[in-house]
Amino acid sequence: MEIFEVVPGLHRIRFSGTPAYLLNAYLWLDEREVTLIDAGDLGHAPQILSALERVGRSPAELRRIVLTHYHVDHTGAAAELVEATGATVVAGAADAPYVRGELPGPPPVLTDAERPLFEQATPEGKSPQGPPCRVDHEVSEGDVLPFAGGCTVLELPGHTPGSIGLHLPRQRVLLTGDTVAGSPGGPPILGGFNVDRDQTWRSLRRLAELDVDVACFGHGDPFHGDVAAALRNAEDPLG
Repeated sequence: MEIFEVVPGLHRIRFSGTPAYLLNAYLWLDEREVTLIDAGDLGHAPQILSALERVGRSPAELRRIVLTHYHVDHTGAAAELVEATGATVVAGAADAPYVRGELPGPPPVLTDAERPLFEQATPEGKSPQGPPCRVDHEVSEGDVLPFAGGCTVLELPGHTPGSIGLHLPRQRVLLTGDTVAGSPGGPPILGGFNVDRDQTWRSLRRLAELDVDVACFGHGDPFHGDVAAALRNAEDPLG
């Protein structure tokens, strides 16, 4: 596990054991509390708790966990972290039943190029849906979460029905979940393994309308610079 400061207050956790797709979670540090954006895969709770200590914060300061969608690589450690810290859990309203385990999440509609990658990332017997975790706060488009001076929720359906992104206007930062992915040494690309690829494209194009300087992804390195132009020019290498 590695930790990088993206902008003051925002730290990226890059998990070990995921060389193929560079899985991330993010910590936002306010003065008296911490927010975690996404909770890693199964078994990642110790790495996240260690990351808190490495940035000088305690598990007791973890106030909330925001889940961008229900897939196991973003929710796998959520329930364990809730038990360890007492944090509240935030998720998009349309994905909340899948996070809670009340319903089976819809499977992705895979392209031919995605199928072998999905089988590699989701070995036989492993569900793409995370273990059940309570959701304390369901959010929708335009809701404002009380961290980073006010974080605006963006509904980004397509990767999953209830995928969300987060806009930090004061910091000019965008967190996209898996709607967008980073590409090694290149511009952002459309995220893969979507339930509705056309809808994911529409969500990505909607993000290109925001005026931000940094985009942070569920997978891959953050992008610094003209985010709007980069998203307008995004490609779909697995389409």
